[in-house]
Amino acid sequence: MNDPLAHILPEVMHFSQLQATQLVFLLGLIMFFGALGGRLFQKLHIPQVVGYIVIGIIIGSSGFQILGPSTITALNPISTIALSFIGFLVGAELKLSVIKKYGKQFVGILLGETLTPFLIVGILVTIIYYIFTKQIITSVCMGLLLGAICSATAPAATTDVLKEYRTRGPLTTTVLGLVAMDDAVALILYAVASSIASPLLGEQNISINMQLLNIAKDIFGSIAVGSIFGFIISQIVKNLMTDEGRVLSFALGGIFLSTGVCELLDLDNILSAMSIGFFMVNFASAKTRPIFKLVEKFTPPVYVLFFVLVGAKLNIWVVTPLLGIIALTYVLGRTLGKSIGCKIGAKITKAPITVRKYLPWCLLSQAGVAIGLSIAASNDFQDSIGPQIILIITATTFIVQLLGPICVKHGVEKAGEVGLDITSEDIIKQARIKDVCWGKEKICSLESSAIVNDTDYIKDIIDTFGSHHNQSFAVRGSDGKLTGIITLEHLKETLLVGEFAETMLALDIMDKPEYVCTPEVSLPDIYKKFEETDTEMLPIVDKENRPLGVIEKFAVDHYIHTRLLELNRKLESLG
Repeated sequence: MNDPLAHILPEVMHFSQLQATQLVFLLGLIMFFGALGGRLFQKLHIPQVVGYIVIGIIIGSSGFQILGPSTITALNPISTIALSFIGFLVGAELKLSVIKKYGKQFVGILLGETLTPFLIVGILVTIIYYIFTKQIITSVCMGLLLGAICSATAPAATTDVLKEYRTRGPLTTTVLGLVAMDDAVALILYAVASSIASPLLGEQNISINMQLLNIAKDIFGSIAVGSIFGFIISQIVKNLMTDEGRVLSFALGGIFLSTGVCELLDLDNILSAMSIGFFMVNFASAKTRPIFKLVEKFTPPVYVLFFVLVGAKLNIWVVTPLLGIIALTYVLGRTLGKSIGCKIGAKITKAPITVRKYLPWCLLSQAGVAIGLSIAASNDFQDSIGPQIILIITATTFIVQLLGPICVKHGVEKAGEVGLDITSEDIIKQARIKDVCWGKEKICSLESSAIVNDTDYIKDIIDTFGSHHNQSFAVRGSDGKLTGIITLEHLKETLLVGEFAETMLALDIMDKPEYVCTPEVSLPDIYKKFEETDTEMLPIVDKENRPLGVIEKFAVDHYIHTRLLELNRKLESLG
């Protein structure tokens, strides 16, 4: 009887060969320098994922080889886990309401952006390879296999850019839907291509029916495993949402178990994890939805490790001139095919204008499935073109993994979707008092009408209150510094005095402020200050204690609400 763990034992043995101290050192090296590279590239306005990959190239097979092949193999489980996280979070975006709204659009564009590059790359590679080798059968087979492989799009680098730039809108929705589905099309195309190529090249002939049967098992088996784990996780965590640590533990445990089961059964862990996310966002209790935010907070360090390892695996020095020309043809043909296919599909399905114009920029990345299919080709055609295919895909992955994220950023920027995936909590975290405004008027300003002089008459102050949204005013002394604060309640009490009140001055009724704040105070801190001081307003002062205005809780709430309305209006305008 075969041991079900036999096919993963080599990885385990590789892993055990790494001494504990060496493993910790390497993980620290990858994490630290990967994060540093990501930050440096961010400063250059280049997506951080490119920085991760570049660091991997420098310390990996193409660079100083600090990470050797055996070490990279031993760390393969990290890549597997990262891809499962990506699948889980992509699945969470596939809400039934979105599928209902964009379903026809997804299918139309999907067929265009997978079949068109398959045809273009297949024809171009066949012609170029034949010109150099004069072998028509080998050239046709090379074109078929590379055409099939090129139809896949890597979700990892694409979704990382979308998350980094907080994108939201029809283009983002379409991209997430396509990267979730086009891998399945790539698998089917490869099955057809390899079934045709096998007898032509004299390799072991596997019938197309058997190939398609294996793919059906892979797809539907993965979905079944993911759905089962999605159901189990949702049932366990729906009553634990107040304990975030325990919920995160169950969620990660479920994703890891699903991934492990897929490894044992030789299924697709990305599709399985995607099914978990899809099940939980559509069929689980609404109380379980915060689980996605918890998992998302856990993923950044795993992504750093994953993309550094992606770069470390790439060896760009083993490509011959012929393979270099084929690789360049592959990249150009794939780019052209994706662009034409996207535009045709988007036009036929009447997609929003931003999708038609900028979707081609967002589907250039290539990694996981393409590399996996190239490995399959190297095994299926090991005595003919298999070794060449894996070198071509390695070289092209190096190119598109560096350029792809930059193109995604350009596309979503041009589509106007950057910074739209923001909640009220995000606005609060990012804003400071100096950012808060009421309409076009800044809350804190030396010219603010929320400031009165201590010698101003009450009747004049009442007129000022009547024309201003503030319910509290800072009082300025003769030296220009803050001396007190007047509230609407003060004025109401003063008016009870009668006509005598009109002769009173601001300094007669003001209170001495116990607490003040500066324009640089963040909104989370000001909310905390409101709670600690049991007040809903605080005077704003500069470094010389000169009043700049008054910050009031209702004004901050109004600012946040207004920002959210602006974002929603922009989203509606995008289609």
